[in-house]
Amino acid sequence: MAPISTTPAGFASRRAATEFIESELNKRIMFLDGAMGTQIQDLRLSEEDFRGERFKDHKKDLKGNNDLLVLTQPKCIYEIHRNYLLAGADFVETNTFSGTTIAQADYAAEAIVYELNKVAAEIARDACRDVLKETPDRPRFVCGAIGPTNRTCSISPSVDNPSFRNVTFDELVEAYTEQVRGLLDGGADVLLVETIFDTLNAKAALFAIDTLFDEGIYERVPLFVSGTIVDQSGRTLSGQTGEAFITSVAHTEPLAIGLNCALGADQMRPFIQSMSSFTSSKVICYPNAGLPNTFGEYDESPETMAANVSGFAREGLVNILGGCCGTTPAHIKAIYEACKDFEPRVPGPDVRKEKLVLSGLEPLIYDDSSNFLNIGERCNVAGSRKFARHIINDEYEEALAIARAQVENGGQVIDINMDEGMLDGVAAMTKFLNLISTEPDVAKVPIMVDSSNFAVVEAGLKCVQGKCIVNSISLKEGEADFLKKARLIKRYGAAMVVMAFDEEGQAVDRHEKFRICERSYRLLVDKVGFNPNDIIFDPNILTICTGMEEHNNYGVEFIEATHDIKTKLPGAKISGGVSNLSFSFRGKENVRQAMHSVFLYHAIKAGMDMGIVNPGFLTIYDEIPKDLLDICENALWNRDPESTDKLLEYAQTHGKDAVQKGEEEAWRSESVTERLKHALVKGITKYVVEDTEEARLDKERYPRPLNVIEGPLMSGMSVVGDLFGAGKMFLPQVIKSARVMKKAVAHLIPFMDAERLANIELMGATEDDNIYNGTMVIATVKGDVHDIGKNIVGVVLGCNNYRVVDLGVMTPCEKIIEAAIREKADVIGLSGLITPSLDEMIHVAKELERAGMKIPLLIGGATTSKTHTAVKIAPRYQAPAIHVLDASRTVVVVSNLLDKELRDDFIAEVSEEYEEVRDDHYDSLKDRKYLSLPESRKKGLHIEWSLPENLPPKPNTVGHKVYEDIDLNQLLPYIDWNPFFQVWQLRGKYPNRGYPKLFNDATVGQEARRLFDEAQVMLRDLINKRKIRASAIVSILPANSRGDDIVVYSDESRTEEAGVYYGLRQQAEKDKESLDAYLCLSDFIAPSATGIPDYIGSIAASAGFGVDELAAKYEADNDDYSAIMVKALADRLAEALTEKLHQDMRREMWGFAPDESLDTQDLLSIKYQGIRPAPGYPSQPDHAEKTTMWKLGNITEATGIELTDSLMMHPGASVCALVFAHPKSSYFAVGKVTNEQIVDYAARKGTTVDAVETWLRPILSYDV
Repeated sequence: MAPISTTPAGFASRRAATEFIESELNKRIMFLDGAMGTQIQDLRLSEEDFRGERFKDHKKDLKGNNDLLVLTQPKCIYEIHRNYLLAGADFVETNTFSGTTIAQADYAAEAIVYELNKVAAEIARDACRDVLKETPDRPRFVCGAIGPTNRTCSISPSVDNPSFRNVTFDELVEAYTEQVRGLLDGGADVLLVETIFDTLNAKAALFAIDTLFDEGIYERVPLFVSGTIVDQSGRTLSGQTGEAFITSVAHTEPLAIGLNCALGADQMRPFIQSMSSFTSSKVICYPNAGLPNTFGEYDESPETMAANVSGFAREGLVNILGGCCGTTPAHIKAIYEACKDFEPRVPGPDVRKEKLVLSGLEPLIYDDSSNFLNIGERCNVAGSRKFARHIINDEYEEALAIARAQVENGGQVIDINMDEGMLDGVAAMTKFLNLISTEPDVAKVPIMVDSSNFAVVEAGLKCVQGKCIVNSISLKEGEADFLKKARLIKRYGAAMVVMAFDEEGQAVDRHEKFRICERSYRLLVDKVGFNPNDIIFDPNILTICTGMEEHNNYGVEFIEATHDIKTKLPGAKISGGVSNLSFSFRGKENVRQAMHSVFLYHAIKAGMDMGIVNPGFLTIYDEIPKDLLDICENALWNRDPESTDKLLEYAQTHGKDAVQKGEEEAWRSESVTERLKHALVKGITKYVVEDTEEARLDKERYPRPLNVIEGPLMSGMSVVGDLFGAGKMFLPQVIKSARVMKKAVAHLIPFMDAERLANIELMGATEDDNIYNGTMVIATVKGDVHDIGKNIVGVVLGCNNYRVVDLGVMTPCEKIIEAAIREKADVIGLSGLITPSLDEMIHVAKELERAGMKIPLLIGGATTSKTHTAVKIAPRYQAPAIHVLDASRTVVVVSNLLDKELRDDFIAEVSEEYEEVRDDHYDSLKDRKYLSLPESRKKGLHIEWSLPENLPPKPNTVGHKVYEDIDLNQLLPYIDWNPFFQVWQLRGKYPNRGYPKLFNDATVGQEARRLFDEAQVMLRDLINKRKIRASAIVSILPANSRGDDIVVYSDESRTEEAGVYYGLRQQAEKDKESLDAYLCLSDFIAPSATGIPDYIGSIAASAGFGVDELAAKYEADNDDYSAIMVKALADRLAEALTEKLHQDMRREMWGFAPDESLDTQDLLSIKYQGIRPAPGYPSQPDHAEKTTMWKLGNITEATGIELTDSLMMHPGASVCALVFAHPKSSYFAVGKVTNEQIVDYAARKGTTVDAVETWLRPILSYDV
């Protein structure tokens, strides 16, 4: 379909009209009209005039909505246009300064925005056509006026909340898109984005315009852009200088750019002069008629204004002149007559064609003659623990101080990175950049928006009014993805860093680096039209001196590739993350600083333009100690194969951990176990074979060769893991440790093979089907090319007799699942370094769950963490998903998972730990977001009750059943002993953490056994002598849900309400990956509107009758031990009674599970259908709901169990619970709730908000 095009009067096509304008601007000064608003004010229109017939009943006052007059007073607007054209204007602006949904919202007129703009353009077009008939030698044109709206995207309207914005970039784009569509459909010949006080607003308008044109729906028209300098500071309201403003919008290639409004011609002159010398576009200028007087009126006469403006024309500063506030047709006529004979400005060369031009509040111009550009690196959560801690803890003021220090220390660009697994990167980037815009000392420099997640990159671009740098994109995902992102970056007006990655992975040598960069360059320049000077290549500064020989030449490869790029790809710049070079030596800052300085000294000579460095943290090259300088030079240029060891030795002998030479061999007198551990920790291979053989020959301690691996060797690697995790060892040392391990295992392999063959012969078998301890499928996830950590895991597992199936890097999810099935994997390992890998790991976990897999999933890599795994990954996969800190820990985790004796306890230990991690994480969130109550209800659990499988089970018995003087012997099999030991603060450690394995624990096992034996004696005495009694009541009553509440009926007729259980619903916003419902207990009961009968059960049980008297007797005898013991045992019996009664309900009274056969462990693991939550606990945190249960069951009279004034139960050894039967019912925690829900809850209960807040204070999301 051909683009939509309206042909201006007097031209054969839209293109012909555009070419005429471009040509005419080269020949003469052209003229714009004056103030529409001033002319409308002179009409003295009333409210009725503004309303007209069409809007006579509109709900809001409309006087002052000048744009509306194109619909209600079109003749008046036409006449204003006509008068300006007759006065000499070549262009008239449409009456659409406030023609967006955002601005029209003040008048409740959003619905007519498109019509306003279309009609406004048609009226202006009619005026141009009619005037052309009178002056056929001079065509006239319509400028579609696009104002700034009444909101600002760069400034907070709240003094108390500087990061808040009352409009977003996306909202502005949407609003401007609708306006521009109307203007173009109505026949606008030019689009004029004007009165720009906030450049970010203008960038949104320009983004919308470019998107519309790029979609091919409309034929392109010329673009004029006009900013507003608010005072003599020479800055816009949002703080930019004129040059910075031009830099920020120049990517749209406006035909004309300039200034209007706020100032008169005299005041505007210096700023229009500096802008004129800075841009290669035409310059447009339309000042006010002087400055306003005390009454807000403009006094400058047409003649005075014309004299002032003519100076601009005379000096060759302008191409288009007009008038803004206070100007009339008389002013335009005077300006036209005074300036029409001057030659137009001749634009100078485009500085962007030769230099990299960036901007914050001020411009930054860089070319080959400039000094090295320091990019401050400390505002990076992945690179600065201090910055990450401040961001995670919501300490943004402290984080801003780091940014400020970066600028003060010489950072000319600030790199901002929020790639951390537990951060919402989009939200954190948005908030921090919004705050930076309020700090002129920081905002003055350009921003580098740094993320591996393009959604975070876009979020950053939507917050920065200046021209920033995107870090980064690459060909990793193919050309289509690369081009799509590049075009978006160009539309946002940013420069970009391009990494030397492609579909095959990361370039490591000189030729591959250049090949990928050249390919990227050609795509960007030839297909996207990207300015070569805005292309910054990062040819991958990779870590040297890792202990792996193949890494030693990485510095040389980078420097040589830099030279190739600079000489063969004109305009391109070179950058890199300098700290990567010395990553092996983190914590050894004297070595790292020297390595960085040596590297930069040579890389800059080769053409490196900029780098991400801590500008206050570099050693001067000439001040590096001579011995260290020589080592660093040799390391960089790969001239000495011993460089790694020499750097290690230097770090150790020049730091706090320096070792005296006399101590070096003392370790040889230790036991063989300690010697092997020392060798592994220190990376010493010299004696490892003889020590390993000595251990192998010790058959008493190590009967099999494998026992040597599992014993002293893995013990040593465990120490290595602890030290590395604590930052006390670094990568080269770990690699050396792995080398020692490999050498030791290589010595043992022949003996293990001989043992295996002997076993085969002994068994009379022809082959051994189980020669490995297990199989692990391991992969670096899709989108990630980093594999060093994964490779180390493979080595360590292989050394421990595991079969490792390595799928390589950038592995799609489906390939991982296929391989796991094909290879019959016992464990799956996922590795990743960059933040998007975390999202891919979540995706893999979801897909494993969807595929019905039950294989344990291990998570590892630099950006992964226990918290991220616990919070984001583990909940998506029912099988174990476990974070592994480093390679040495992998063997321990895998062996525990594959050991039938240890597996269940190990998984339980991890699950419990991860549950605590999740609780701590959510409790720590300061800015936790909450859904509104209506939205939470909308996202509740909506069961399709009409489906047969969802129909509520009908009870065999409805009503109450009281149990008195219960035989306590029946309860013994149902006792859960774990809480009993917790009362006494006896807790074992894995693998002996729970009853009965607790008795095997080295620390508390003996005491736990003694306590348990004494408990059994007392328990038998209590039961046999009937010293305590138990009673209970079980109820099943007709019920249906009503919203968040459960209505209980008097009988099956369901005509009379006996009571209501009031519910609370989850409101805390869940993870973006989660599809979980926002639950309320009422979700598990059929709504009354369905007409489906449902039921709710309850239990109140006590085994505490007589306990207080016994305890008092023991206390009187100073036997506190027995007093505590009797109470603890009564508690266990009460819980056991509840467990048994609930089972009886399921089997008999309710009867929906008559064949249920579960052992005690299954019961305690809740493997039955239904739930029994208690009032006052997470699913319904309101203890006051117990009163409804007591009333409905007449519980005190029936059982003797009372409620105290504080709603605690008496006797203390008592339990109460609601019982839900539906198979989709599940336990959950309501969590924090908002005041909105508390007010609603109080109203439903017929009580005060204060009363509700008293009971629910722990779950309030606000302070009372």
